[in-house]
Amino acid sequence: MRNSLLLLGVLVLRMGGCHQHPLTDYRPLDQVGMWSSSVEQLKTLNTSDAEVTQIVKLKQAGMSDEACVTMVTDARARQHLFSSADSAVNLVHAGYSESQVLEIARIDLLDVISGDAVMLRLVGLSDASVDTILHRRLKGLTTMSSAEIGRLKNTGLTEKQIMEQVNAGMTDAQADKEAALREAARNHSNTGFVRTHGRRSR
Repeated sequence: MRNSLLLLGVLVLRMGGCHQHPLTDYRPLDQVGMWSSSVEQLKTLNTSDAEVTQIVKLKQAGMSDEACVTMVTDARARQHLFSSADSAVNLVHAGYSESQVLEIARIDLLDVISGDAVMLRLVGLSDASVDTILHRRLKGLTTMSSAEIGRLKNTGLTEKQIMEQVNAGMTDAQADKEAALREAARNHSNTGFVRTHGRRSR
């Protein structure tokens, strides 16, 4: 009977600790300058070694301790480990602010939005326009991809005209059709016959 109770106790401990990370090495966080108070917060979140590696990447990209802890906390709220450091770092390097990165992380869309958001910066729109487009995507509103926005811009549309289309809810399919028409018109205008005036012979 006693052996049975001991065995039951071991099983309960194993089941209760199956997601525990008691041997996580937090020293890399100290090496990248994280405050001990922040490390203690991460310990209470039962941070894994894999997550420590992710957090080191965030710190090396210039993210604050508070932001790192917040992203792990948000991941816990959604019942998964934090594994989107690369996406977050790409956004930082593209010029997005820490608050914007946290806003995206809060709704668990870092890996979904990061690539297109980085391309959006490369299109050359103003910060205000980028912010508007980003918030439309975070709200789940129909918004053109950065590729289609860049394509329309290359056909000669101004930023104001593009943003009017964005705010009107233009889809990628509609943008593709619009860009194709403008590209065809531009190409046609460059194929007109030009008379060559030569010197008249005597």
